[in-house]
Amino acid sequence: MMNARSFIALAGLLSVATPVGAQVGPVESEYGILSNSIANVDVSGDTLWAGPYLSMTPDGGTTWFAPGTDSLFGTPNRVFSMDVEGGTIWVGLGRSDASQGTSVPSAAGFLVSTDGGRTFAYRYPQMDAAGDSSIVYGVNTLPALPVIVPQQSPPYDIDFDPVTGVVYVAGWASGIRRSDDGGLTWSRVVLPPDRLEAVYPDSVYSFRVEPKRGGSGELNHMGFAVLVDETGTVWAGTPAGVNRSTDGGQSWRRFTSDGTSSGLTGSWVISIEEEPMPGRNPVWMATWNSGEAGLAGQFGVTMTRDGGETFEQVLHGERIYDFGFQDGTVYAAGDNGLFVSGDEGRSWRSIREFRDATRPDRFVRPGSGVFSVETTADALWVGTGDGLLKSDDGGATWTVYRVDVPLRPSVPSERVPRVDTYAYPNPFSPAVDRMVRIRYDLPQPGFLRVRVFDAGLNLVRDLRENRPGGEGEITWDGRDERGGRIANGVYFYELSGPGGLEARGKILVIE
Repeated sequence: MMNARSFIALAGLLSVATPVGAQVGPVESEYGILSNSIANVDVSGDTLWAGPYLSMTPDGGTTWFAPGTDSLFGTPNRVFSMDVEGGTIWVGLGRSDASQGTSVPSAAGFLVSTDGGRTFAYRYPQMDAAGDSSIVYGVNTLPALPVIVPQQSPPYDIDFDPVTGVVYVAGWASGIRRSDDGGLTWSRVVLPPDRLEAVYPDSVYSFRVEPKRGGSGELNHMGFAVLVDETGTVWAGTPAGVNRSTDGGQSWRRFTSDGTSSGLTGSWVISIEEEPMPGRNPVWMATWNSGEAGLAGQFGVTMTRDGGETFEQVLHGERIYDFGFQDGTVYAAGDNGLFVSGDEGRSWRSIREFRDATRPDRFVRPGSGVFSVETTADALWVGTGDGLLKSDDGGATWTVYRVDVPLRPSVPSERVPRVDTYAYPNPFSPAVDRMVRIRYDLPQPGFLRVRVFDAGLNLVRDLRENRPGGEGEITWDGRDERGGRIANGVYFYELSGPGGLEARGKILVIE
């Protein structure tokens, strides 16, 4: 029987990671991955890293580790971006700041490792000092708005160039910045203002460097994506286009959506990735409609095979977040699933249903967005809003990873107590979450029965399914026996099954 303290502890554990404290070196996770919503994945060799809590697996998901860093665990900080280049790992940290009454994404600094993730050092956010009101750009001294607070400047993207040692960050209101000393100091990168298509350090200008704020500022001075490709070309994505520099970030040319098939599908560039290929690597961009007046466009994907001399458009109308590549196959992660192309984007198929091949009760909630995708030599990894996925056969079959909190931990604690059942997410929103999962341990195969009651102990739903023995999950969609949506409130559930299974719990329903 679950008491109130146990109920609250388990509900919290399944929505946030378990703090591991400040440790030296990685710590093996008893619960597998540390979040069910995976927004970032990156790889080095066969090692996979996944956010928002920096879960790491070196052996294809058999064991999971968390780095020993007190700048992430036990804090409101989350992984907003990461870049893994061999033994060097850069992690951009952000948090949701509600100090002004509304939730505002904010910068929280960086973690950097030069030993493959065994140890991490912390770096402060990429902020200005109050007096940083000008920037020297070539022959110009340009006025600039000092960005001195972390609000609205989370590190949405980060890219480390192993050739030069320079790291770039796209920090929204703080724009595109670079560090030449391992993140100890940051300098602003000067991009063209909205009225110009290019800037050169030997030309004279009079514009002000500042992000868009209300009726003033520049959309193109806000950073959302950044990439240094194999040639050293730097790409910077903003809400007003993609900017390209072929001289190490000094001169820039901007490309936008112009309503034709030769430009970007949309001017808001939220992701830029390069595909390893013989010859010039193609560069793929998730290009969205920014919604700004005067900027044409729609959601979709834009790619260039020649370093930006020409552009091609694919996946029109799709909201894409990330790209992955493997042996000539392109993967695009988006709101409507995982898109796959085996012919360099000329044709696509979509995968929208993800179910574990060996555990049929473990599947991704229908309608969950696909946020991230990466590949190792032997596997495809996909991050969704409802779990991390791995496929060893190009997406034909899947293994689903979630936070795996045991009903009976080997060492019970206040945060992870010994219980007979629990439900997650809890609180549960039928409109947002689609379903609540109820965890059980069936002593032997047979029919599992789950009855859900309202606060007056009136029967709301009676679920019966034939299940194998052992731990598993059964789902409830938040509807009554007649298919009607239930009201907000506290609901109780009762499990019964063969082998003497009897367990009870409760679910808080809030829309």
